[in-house]
Amino acid sequence: MPTNSKTQPTIISFLKDLPNLFSLAGLACTILAIYFSIIEVYYAAMIGIIWAVGFDWADGLAARKMKGRTGNDRAFGGQLDVLIDIVSYGVTPAILLMSYGKFEPIFLIGAFILIATSAIRLSYFSTFGLTDAKYTGLALDNNSIILVFIFIFESFISEGIFTIILYISTMLLAILNVSEIKTPKLSGNPINVYILALYTIFITSVYGWKLL
Repeated sequence: MPTNSKTQPTIISFLKDLPNLFSLAGLACTILAIYFSIIEVYYAAMIGIIWAVGFDWADGLAARKMKGRTGNDRAFGGQLDVLIDIVSYGVTPAILLMSYGKFEPIFLIGAFILIATSAIRLSYFSTFGLTDAKYTGLALDNNSIILVFIFIFESFISEGIFTIILYISTMLLAILNVSEIKTPKLSGNPINVYILALYTIFITSVYGWKLL
């Protein structure tokens, strides 16, 4: 049933919730990743991609540690997180793949598969959640963590060969995303969040050096 208009919070009021600010910061990084992918500055795109994951994990950590959050806060944050995830982990790698493939028509197939499997994966999680504290299928954030590592080797391989590697890698990850394998929720452990922070700094340093 709709909430009474006298008690219904304003849309903009949810911006004061710290986890939502982290989510939006991640979205900003995602937009930068998309922009740099389109203009073929791929090393900068990799930095945006990994920072988007970092903020995604940070919003979850903040949400678990904060006290006094209402049911509305949690529901709104959950919806916002899912909507941003489809952009960060579905649209962004699809655009990266198409851009690296010079927007040749064959890469539209891969782009569709990436976005479709991401939407299916997120819809499944929204419906069924975790099973015994584990995801069904590879969580989408792992795709980004793996892709930014794979891209480190881009400068050591011919463009044609790396294009094939990138295409195959993204398709394999898409298959794992909708598979029945059980994977742990890495972002649920604070230690893993700190490990990701170190990994993010490492990736940023590597690609920052490559951009020089």
